[in-house]
Amino acid sequence: MFIIFVVQLKQLCNKTTNSNMKKTLVIGASENPDRYAYKAITALVAHGHEVKALGLKKGNVAGIEFDTEQLPYQGIDTVSLYVGPQNQPSYYEFIEKLQPKRVLFNPGTENSEFQARLIAKGIEVEEACTLVLLSTNQY
Repeated sequence: MFIIFVVQLKQLCNKTTNSNMKKTLVIGASENPDRYAYKAITALVAHGHEVKALGLKKGNVAGIEFDTEQLPYQGIDTVSLYVGPQNQPSYYEFIEKLQPKRVLFNPGTENSEFQARLIAKGIEVEEACTLVLLSTNQY
């Protein structure tokens, strides 16, 4: 019992003091556990990151309520995209205004036009899988 308490306390301390935690906005959030956005939200929360989620409809994954409107989020470090390139144009200006440090283009979301716009505004782009980055401690 005591060991479990110590482990949980360590995890709590790591979550609140780790400067590597990145406030992340997941765009394309879904309550479908087969979707990678669902898996990403779950993994981000498990790794102690602060998560905001934007979806087409209201929902909740791992205690994170989905927004359905493009809100003026503050302090977003990373945007993790789970929206195909054909549906991204309606997010261009929104994401640019958030001024995140980086935008992750998960597999299937690659978009050279949008990536060029982001780079021109000084925003890093990465074609990478959020889940892989988390599991290899490269997030």
